[in-house]
Amino acid sequence: MALAQAKADALAARIAGLSLPQGGWLGAARADALARLSTMGLPGKRDEYWRYTDPSSLNQPEAPHAALFDAGDEAPIFDAIARLKIVFTDGVFDAGASDPLTLAGVEIIRLADAGATDIHWAREIYGVLEARGQTPVQRPFAALNTAFATDGVLVRVTGRAALPISLIYNHASESSDAMLHHCIKVEAGAELTVLENGPGAARLTKVLEVDLAEGATFHHIRAQGRDHQRRACTHVFARLARNALFKSFTLTANGRLTRNDAVIELLGDDAAAHVAGAAVGDGDFHHDDTVFITHAGQRCESRQVFKKVLMNGAVGVFQGKILVKQGAQKTDGYQISQSLLLDGDSQFLAKPELEIYADDVKCSHGSTSGAIDDVALFYLQSRGVPKRAAQSLLVLAFLAEAIAEVADEAIAEDIRSRLEGWLARHEH
Repeated sequence: MALAQAKADALAARIAGLSLPQGGWLGAARADALARLSTMGLPGKRDEYWRYTDPSSLNQPEAPHAALFDAGDEAPIFDAIARLKIVFTDGVFDAGASDPLTLAGVEIIRLADAGATDIHWAREIYGVLEARGQTPVQRPFAALNTAFATDGVLVRVTGRAALPISLIYNHASESSDAMLHHCIKVEAGAELTVLENGPGAARLTKVLEVDLAEGATFHHIRAQGRDHQRRACTHVFARLARNALFKSFTLTANGRLTRNDAVIELLGDDAAAHVAGAAVGDGDFHHDDTVFITHAGQRCESRQVFKKVLMNGAVGVFQGKILVKQGAQKTDGYQISQSLLLDGDSQFLAKPELEIYADDVKCSHGSTSGAIDDVALFYLQSRGVPKRAAQSLLVLAFLAEAIAEVADEAIAEDIRSRLEGWLARHEH
């Protein structure tokens, strides 16, 4: 009872200064989300899926201050790619920095504008996938976002999009507290790539709901901003129909606290979902990947590949689960989480899980944590490679399996170069 009251009190304090937008189909979805949230309250350290990550800075009413990062002369990631840019600054759409919201075969509308309509395709997605993702594990910050987020984009794809959609999140105020909610519907046989980059705000709460129809393809690549004092809690909810393909990769460098949740349902037969991440952190860096993949269709494939490089007391967390439902025969589920600890002060906390109710499946999971291989390091040095360069080569080799999940080789190479730059700036 005391625990439930503490969670309710934390929620009351968190939303005291927020107002619930009213009206239209969005108003009903928000009210439903607030009702869900009210039964949960906000999480505490005693919650099973928050035992490794302290949610107190996400719970507090005001966002902790976060200094702005100066990238110097370094060009933002994805800058060399032709794309449709949609920019948000501290969680607010920046029309002046964005491209026109028009793209052949794609319908794009701001969340703020869609709420004025009585009927919209997104009513079948907004808050719906998030609500499905609350079982069996509660995700209160996702419900908070559904209830109170007022900006984001709703994207419907009917063909193969000519350009990627690039969501850019600028951070301009050291005390900004942003909520963004995006919905994406990829119709049968259609294809879309979404790029995300930038810190977003001092504290960012974000939800991305993705609905893939039969034979749809969705590629998602994001680079979370390098503002070191930022805090972020993000969620991806995806629903896959027959023969759909979902691929998501996240690059994280720096950040005081990052929690990335991914909840994916493979409902149709022969669907595939790949979720991967590469994280590098130094010092007071805490990075948490929490993934839940449900296999309900037959002959479906899922891959979870997460690699973290940690130094000077940084903390990495991985909580991943594969649930294979009864009747989901011929499932192929693969999960690997690994950390490379570059000193004795950093730590990696892992909780891999399998729950299987079908008898004809191939599922595996593994989790390891260790230091750089001294033998490999000696070998490179014996061939004339300086020690720091040799260490960087071994770190990049360690991260390679996660980066390999990026289908576009130009983007993958850009990610490698960013990681090389990060390693060059940090002694290890």
